[in-house]
Amino acid sequence: MGRLLLAAIAALTFSGPTLAQSNCYGSGSYQTCYDTQSGNNYHIQRYGNTTSLQGSNPRTGSTWNQNSQTIGNTTYHNGTSASGNTWNGTSTQIGGTTFHQGTDSDGNYYNRTCNQYGCN
Repeated sequence: MGRLLLAAIAALTFSGPTLAQSNCYGSGSYQTCYDTQSGNNYHIQRYGNTTSLQGSNPRTGSTWNQNSQTIGNTTYHNGTSASGNTWNGTSTQIGGTTFHQGTDSDGNYYNRTCNQYGCN
């Protein structure tokens, strides 16, 4: 879940106000989204360089959250997965390349590099 959530927020942070395959309503500063395929609900609040996400799934009863803060070209992420485990990471954008690293909700270190050709 931590990796999936990181991907969702990375998409939100770097791509703008929409989630793929989601119906979103609201403004640029506050949105509510519903993913019709997974049943996930997202409440997203943006204030300056900070983004907060509260997620839930009424089908499964699970909840999770994430906070992201961007300083310069680096976004710092942290959150709690649906299993209750915490995770954290950073995403640094240099030119057309984004470097992601951190610890997922299972306690595993990750390190990925993404550009216009994909991720390693």
